[in-house]
Amino acid sequence: MALQAGGTTLRLLPQRAAHLPDFDMLLVADAHIGKAHAFRRLGVPVPGGTTAEALSRLDAALAATGARHIVFLGDLLHAAGGRAAATLAEVAQWRQAHAGLALTLVRGNHDSHAGDPPREWKVDCVDGPLWLGEALALSHHPDALPGAYVLAGHVHPAARVGGRARDSLRLPCFHFGAQVGVLPAFGDFTGMHVLPRAPGDRVFVVAGDAVRALPAV
Repeated sequence: MALQAGGTTLRLLPQRAAHLPDFDMLLVADAHIGKAHAFRRLGVPVPGGTTAEALSRLDAALAATGARHIVFLGDLLHAAGGRAAATLAEVAQWRQAHAGLALTLVRGNHDSHAGDPPREWKVDCVDGPLWLGEALALSHHPDALPGAYVLAGHVHPAARVGGRARDSLRLPCFHFGAQVGVLPAFGDFTGMHVLPRAPGDRVFVVAGDAVRALPAV
């Protein structure tokens, strides 16, 4: 699924990431690495293997796009309590296998508490917005900026989809308003928030291995 945003092409991927072909760049919002471990420390029975699954989806997105640069739109790590040695080592091993890949983190609110990623991950960390040209800005918080289209995360957007039998479910989505586009949360166990839709908003849900456009309101 492809569309225009901020004067450039944006490809929406079922891995819950977005590709900017003009910049050879992959955008990932709200990975929240270590969240499952932090939950288990609090006694919440969530399954393991979420870091491996997230890294596998990253590999799939890279293979599908050939991107040479990943920009994380905030909240790469979930919390200081989620920095388990095994989790950090697993990501470090993945990083070694992708030594030629540029990684940038636009810091989010969780990053201020979790801290920047370990040095061996070789992630360039910046405070947003990160400008791409003069008309496109990458940020964590979905706040409008004069003269720019903003791509952001933070709110973990979802859309509610109904069926003929009055059943419904929430699906992660990409939500593009007039000035701001919000990517779905990449990580698991992050929760989702159904955003209100204004006339003209474009919403694309992630359903399995496909991205589908919802009808306009």
